[in-house]
Amino acid sequence: MTSDFFKYQAQTTPHPLAMKISHANGSYIYDTNQTAYLDFVAGVSACSLGHRHPKVVEAIKNQLDKYLHVMVYGEYIQEQAVELTKLLASHLPKTLEKTYLTNSGTEAIDGALKLARRVTGRSEIISAHNAYHGNTMGALSVMGFEERKQAFRPLIPDVKFITFNQENDLSKITTKTAAVILETIQGGAGFIEPKDNYLEKVRQQCDAVGALLILDEIQPGIGRTGKLFGFEHYNCVPDIVVTGKGLGGGMPIGAFTSSSKYMDLLQDNPKLGHITTFGGHPVIAAAALATLKEITQSNLMAKTLEKEQLIRKHLKHPLISEIRGRGLMLAAITTSAEITNEVILRCQDKQLILFWLLFEPKAIRITPPLTISNDEIIEGCMIITRVLDSIQA
Repeated sequence: MTSDFFKYQAQTTPHPLAMKISHANGSYIYDTNQTAYLDFVAGVSACSLGHRHPKVVEAIKNQLDKYLHVMVYGEYIQEQAVELTKLLASHLPKTLEKTYLTNSGTEAIDGALKLARRVTGRSEIISAHNAYHGNTMGALSVMGFEERKQAFRPLIPDVKFITFNQENDLSKITTKTAAVILETIQGGAGFIEPKDNYLEKVRQQCDAVGALLILDEIQPGIGRTGKLFGFEHYNCVPDIVVTGKGLGGGMPIGAFTSSSKYMDLLQDNPKLGHITTFGGHPVIAAAALATLKEITQSNLMAKTLEKEQLIRKHLKHPLISEIRGRGLMLAAITTSAEITNEVILRCQDKQLILFWLLFEPKAIRITPPLTISNDEIIEGCMIITRVLDSIQA
């Protein structure tokens, strides 16, 4: 199977981890030798409730017995998608009331950018240096990392960049700006939180010039930071919020949400302003609905902040310079990129799954399922510490 993997399936890097997967359950992934690996990554923040959560699996099976795909998005009334968008609205500010369901976070980013241009009649989009919003041509255009973009140019024009947390750059947001798009917490850059009321100041500048604010909650959203959406920590409500990853409970999904006034503009002039065949797929919507119910009706979000403190308590080492992020969206920053590589690779040999971040080579991603137990957290931190000890020796 390994040779077929490399021969027939397109790869994203020259050196994939290439672990052969047998099954997964809870906080563990099992290889074909039936070795259990403690998962500190959760499918890159996607498996909010761990692997094969019973309520998610039950929801999927129930929907499978009813129907699969029946019609392109937005034409037929399908219960699971309606209930999902209704539940989202009930947990969002009143100005964020109508949701468009997509196949992925990156498609939702593209939809949000289109909506901003449609609402304002302007073309300029402002993003942040070291931003990551996905890899479709629209999302790639607002990526703030030229090394990853240059091979695919020309991209969408009229995109400019500011530095995250740099208040002096906000003057670049003008009456020419359709939208500012920011990650609530910068992901690929190293899990960098907004400082000194930064998002509030961006919000104020957008209001002053009539630009929209798009917040990308694909990673911090759906309970990972201890609140359902990361922006709830920072006293800032966007005009459009984008989510994905953790919303699907392990299934592929994206969504962008705004006011009815704005979202209804996608219906006409032109009609089919955004269209998708499989967005809002009933099986995926069922999984997402079960995931969202479990996260909002349980104590998982409150426990997430307790688990953050547990990680910070048990993950102290001279080779770790800091731990960035909030809740279970954490990045341990080591003293060098070489050490980070060694830790991630050696920990896999010790049956602990860690991963990299896109643009910060010294960062170790720590984004376990929200359902991870305290004992599992301590076990994972001990493995990392022992590996760091062996590197330091």
